[in-house]
Amino acid sequence: MQKACLECNEKIIGRIDKKFCSDYCRNAYNNRLNKDRRNIIRNTNNRLRKNYRILEDLNPKDKSKTTKDKLLSKGFNFDLITSFYTTKKGITYFFVYDQGYLPLENNNFALVKKTI
Repeated sequence: MQKACLECNEKIIGRIDKKFCSDYCRNAYNNRLNKDRRNIIRNTNNRLRKNYRILEDLNPKDKSKTTKDKLLSKGFNFDLITSFYTTKKGITYFFVYDQGYLPLENNNFALVKKTI
């Protein structure tokens, strides 16, 4: 019984459990199969990195304040965070990796850096 490559349908020569005729076909098949999932992950990671760079730029000394308008003007996306931390007093800090922010009154934000 002859087996055909899952990508190009060419005849497979070699081991009985082989699925592809070459590394090129194996890579092309897996890249095509995972393309949509990887795009979502890649786009989300790019947006998280952008948020991180914005927070890092506005918070060079590990603690500072800024406004919502300044964050938005730089392209900050408040929907994307990596974690949050709630203090014993019930105050919630939002983090993008180790850079965080705390919403204050009058559209102000306290920026902090988590110490590891």
